[in-house]
Amino acid sequence: MKIAIVCYPTFGGSGVVATELGLELARRGHEIHFITYRQPVRLELLNQNIFYHEVHVPEYPLFHYQPYELALSSKLVDMIKLHKIELLHVHYAIPHAYAGYMAKKMLEEEGIKVPMVTTLHGTDITLVGKHPFYRPAVNFSINQSDIVTSVSKSLRDDTYKLFEIKKEIEVIPNFIEIDKTEISKQAPCSRSLMAKENERIITHISNFRKVKRIEDVIRIFYKVQEKLPAKLMMVGDGPEKEKAEQLCEDLNISNKVIFFGNSNEIDKILCYSDLFLLPSETESFGLAALEAMACGVPVISTNSGGLPEVNIHGKTGFLSDVGNVVEMSENAIKVLENEDLLNQFKSNALNNATLFDIKNILPLYENIYNKALQSI
Repeated sequence: MKIAIVCYPTFGGSGVVATELGLELARRGHEIHFITYRQPVRLELLNQNIFYHEVHVPEYPLFHYQPYELALSSKLVDMIKLHKIELLHVHYAIPHAYAGYMAKKMLEEEGIKVPMVTTLHGTDITLVGKHPFYRPAVNFSINQSDIVTSVSKSLRDDTYKLFEIKKEIEVIPNFIEIDKTEISKQAPCSRSLMAKENERIITHISNFRKVKRIEDVIRIFYKVQEKLPAKLMMVGDGPEKEKAEQLCEDLNISNKVIFFGNSNEIDKILCYSDLFLLPSETESFGLAALEAMACGVPVISTNSGGLPEVNIHGKTGFLSDVGNVVEMSENAIKVLENEDLLNQFKSNALNNATLFDIKNILPLYENIYNKALQSI
C-alpha cells in the first residue's frame, strides 16, 4: 500500500504514535509518505519505503495568520497525484482531517478517489474540539472521514458525548515497541550517575502543560522524599517548567530534582527508574505511562480518561482521583518501601505492556486500511 501520514511533528504522543506506526508499516513493505511542516522528531529516513514531504506556508501581507490548512491540503493533492498514494491517514481531526477532506474533494474533481482514515488522539476532542469556534469543523471533519479510530474507549465515549457523530468509531489503542525496549535494556544502565545506591528514582515525562499537573508531581515527590531517600527526574519542556523549578526551590528540594528538558533517549532514562508519576487532569490514553511500563516501571497515576485502560490498579501501579496528592504519595511510598512489592509491580507492568506491543496493534490498522480501500 502507498499511504500518506499527516501528523504533528512534535514530542507529543500523537506525533510519536503516527511516526512509529509509519516506520513499522514501512518495515512491513508499505510505502509511507509523511506530510507535515517539519520532519517528525522520531522519523528515521534510512528506509527505502519512507518519504518526507515538507509543507511550506508562504507568507503574504494579506494574511494576519498564515493558512496552514490551505497549504497542507494543496500539498496533499500534489503528493497524492505525484506518488499515486492510495490512502490518507490523518492524526487529529483539526486541522488535519479538515485539510484532508478538502484534498479529497479537489482530487475527486480529477476523478481520483482516496479514502481517509482519521485517528482521534485527545486534545482535538477534549480541549480544542469542544471550543465553540471549532466545534462545527471538528464535527464535520469526523463525519466526513471514511473511517474514524480512537486511541481509547474513554476518548471514543467522550467524542460521542461532545459531538453529533454519525460514524462508527473503532478503538485501536496506542502501542509500544517491545523489541526496541528490550534492546535498550541490554545497554549498561549507569544508575549511579543519577542517584546513590540507597536512593529510589522517580520519573515524570510530559510536555509540561497545565493539564499534566506538574505541581502535583513535585508535591508527591516532596512527600515521598520525606519518608525515604529519593531523586526525581523531570523529562520534557513546556509552559509549566519554570513554575516547577521555582516550587522545587521553595520546598528546598532542588538538589534532589533533575530537569532534563526534551529527550530522544526516553528508554535510557526509564531504565534508571523505580516509579513513574502521571497525575494528569486528563489523558486520552497515557502513552507516557505505557512507555514506562514497557521498561518495567510501575505507575502512580490519576484515574482520568484512558489511564485505567493502561495502568491496572493494584497490579501495575495505583490509580487515584485527580488532585489527590496525599493518596498518590501514600501509594508511591507503599510501593517503594517494599522491595518484594516493587519487584512484583515491575514484572506486572512489563507483562501488561506487552499486550500493547506494536506487533499486536499494527494488524488492526492494516485491517482498517483494507476496509477503507474497499469502501471507495
